[in-house]
Amino acid sequence: MLLTKFTHACVRIEQDGRVLVLDPGVFSESEAALAGADAVLITHEHADHFDAQALTAALAATPRLAIHAPAGVASALRLKVPEHAASIFDAAAGERFTVAGFAVQCFGGQHALIHPSVPVVANLGYLIDDDLYHPGDSLIVPDGVSVGTLLVPVHAPWSKVSEVVDFVVSVRAPHAYQIHEALLNENGLAFTEAHIARIGALHGVKFQHLNTGQSVDL
Repeated sequence: MLLTKFTHACVRIEQDGRVLVLDPGVFSESEAALAGADAVLITHEHADHFDAQALTAALAATPRLAIHAPAGVASALRLKVPEHAASIFDAAAGERFTVAGFAVQCFGGQHALIHPSVPVVANLGYLIDDDLYHPGDSLIVPDGVSVGTLLVPVHAPWSKVSEVVDFVVSVRAPHAYQIHEALLNENGLAFTEAHIARIGALHGVKFQHLNTGQSVDL
């Protein structure tokens, strides 16, 4: 399985000619990520994870494209492109399904708290083929499974470094890569990733930074 990193929270997964994209958002190179995609998973409604315009264009170009998202996101997208409604599916915590030949499990259910004055929205973490876990905007540890590759939200308005490190240590995936880094400059990213790599290594986690456009075999 080939993982390609795009800016911020977007990744593209390829296996045997099949393509699955997670969280193409407005900070990401969504058009490139979605080119030739068979399916898309959206963790939640925020624009840095859900580029509605890019997805609308992708559906127009590839009507067979299947999109799975929390119910509110799926409903909003169906209203934008009613002609493609049959290709847009609700997803919920606890569900399992297969899309484009990839096995998917859904975890969590809600976005991490930003501030009591900010409404909490639905958020799903996705485990792909019993290996790759993308938590979206949450630090939910998936229960009852072993994660082989963890995508780590290294920085967000709703987190701090100690919480991110504890998340990595709790999941204990052998391999981990960063996501959700677009709000950090180079110094802040290096500082945060150094803590994750150092403490993660004490617990058997190999953390590696991926540049935008860089791919790795899982």
